[in-house]
Amino acid sequence: MSTEVTTLIDRARQALESYHDVVVDTDGALTFRHGDVPCAVQAMELAEGLTVLSLTCVVAWDLPDERDLAVSAAERAGQGLFGTLGVVHTERGMDVTLRYAAPAEGLALPALGTLLMLVVSTASQLRGELLGKAAEHSSTPGTGA
Repeated sequence: MSTEVTTLIDRARQALESYHDVVVDTDGALTFRHGDVPCAVQAMELAEGLTVLSLTCVVAWDLPDERDLAVSAAERAGQGLFGTLGVVHTERGMDVTLRYAAPAEGLALPALGTLLMLVVSTASQLRGELLGKAAEHSSTPGTGA
C-alpha cells in the first residue's frame, strides 16, 4: 500500500471514530455500522496523485424482489447527491447498496467526517424507506410476499 493510501485511510479512520466504532480489517479497509447499515471504507490510488476513498453501505438485503420496490429504489437513487445506488437480484430477493467514491486528500478531519456521514446518513434513511415499503408490500393481499 502506498504512503498516500495509508495516510488517507488513517485519516478516514480518525474522522469516522468521532461517530462510530471503527474496525481496521487485515486488508486495511475500515468497517463500521451506522445503525443497522454495515459500511466499509477503502482507499486506493487510481493514478499518480489521485487517491480516492470508496465507501460502500449495505442498505438492505433479501428484500422482496417486487417491481414496485425496485422502481422505488431506482427513483430514490435519482434523488441522491451522495452515492450511487445499486440493486442486485438474488435467489433470496433484492439487495441494495449505496456506493460513493471521491478524492479526499487534503480535507480537514471535520470536513472528511462530515462528507462520510452524509453518505452513511443517506444509506440509513434509504434503508428505513425501503423496509417501510417492503412491509407495506408484504401486508398487501395477493402480493405473494
